[in-house]
Amino acid sequence: MIDYSYLSPVDDLILSHMNLNSSLILGKRINIYSDVSAPLELDDVDIAIIGVSEYRNTHNSVGEDFSLNEVRKTLYNLFPGNWSLNISDLGDLRLGDTVSDTYLALQSIVSELLKNNIIPVIIGGSQDITYANYRSYDYLEKTVNIVNIDPNFDLGDSSKPMKNNSYLGKIILDKPHNLFNYSTLGYQTYFNSQEEIDLMQKLYFEAYRLGELSNNIQNVEPVLRDANIVTLDLKSVRSSEVSSKQKFSPNGFSGKEICAISRYAGISNKVSSFGVYEYIPSVEDEATEMLIAQVIWYFIEGVNCRVMDSNFYNTADFQKYTVLVDEQELIFLKSLKSSRWWVEIPFLQNSNNKLEDHSLLPCMHQDYVDASKGVVPERWYKAQKKNII
Repeated sequence: MIDYSYLSPVDDLILSHMNLNSSLILGKRINIYSDVSAPLELDDVDIAIIGVSEYRNTHNSVGEDFSLNEVRKTLYNLFPGNWSLNISDLGDLRLGDTVSDTYLALQSIVSELLKNNIIPVIIGGSQDITYANYRSYDYLEKTVNIVNIDPNFDLGDSSKPMKNNSYLGKIILDKPHNLFNYSTLGYQTYFNSQEEIDLMQKLYFEAYRLGELSNNIQNVEPVLRDANIVTLDLKSVRSSEVSSKQKFSPNGFSGKEICAISRYAGISNKVSSFGVYEYIPSVEDEATEMLIAQVIWYFIEGVNCRVMDSNFYNTADFQKYTVLVDEQELIFLKSLKSSRWWVEIPFLQNSNNKLEDHSLLPCMHQDYVDASKGVVPERWYKAQKKNII
């Protein structure tokens, strides 16, 4: 059961504004927590929205009146797609006396949602909230993959208190060690030290440069297909797409690209939590609010379009291709249902049983083509190394 003492209902002003609009808008399709005396029943819910306005572990000044009301107002006024999903808005997390208290409260709520196969969509707040999201998976006793859409790696200095740009270091070091893979989409080299770039390589984590992905946004699909947690830093969006206070860099993903990435995240059958972070409100914030609303809309659209592939036990559900590269046999599998590709990772029988979920690695048809030409896929190499370690 969700502990609603941790949550504040959605503001009545948002509901009043929504009620003045068309009966066909998304807000009329969402079950909204609006009364403390009437907690929501979460039976048959697919997606739950949670606002977390925690900013104490960042240098950004957002003011005590920071609110997600305008984001909600914009999201509610969009029209839904032809969706069969049940969506609830659980309101905003009440901030604890300390940031650690906020983390624990969010961890409790997200864990309950995950146990009930409900996908939490978190609107923040600073990106260190991802740490609490990650800790929510501890009960699974399995490894977790995180994909971060961000110009920075967010490794930081693990010897110092955690900040919004250093939460990954704490995730790596803190027990229990459940992180299997970490991928950054859209990193920009000049925002990351060479030491951090080298450490990403040493840990066999994945990093994809902004230019590499902008040339072909479809390259994010297999990375997101293998993710459990997707965390999106709004600083990954170029400044021309957002309001003045939100501006970070002239280079970044376009609004179209970030929405495409969000849809790919939704389509992934493994993605079980999604967060949008580093929202900084301002008086001229319509562009940022609309972007966040559309990002969430596209994520929901992706979840609605999910296709459950074969478990690959039934050979009639897939095609198998074997390629020999440098005396190494690579086995590729293509789903006949979705036409998506995977490559097998040699699994060590004596290795940690937490790794069992990673014996199949999502890939693209191009990886099979490259392997046929003698090129080992880099993702396969890194995943194999993590299985051995």
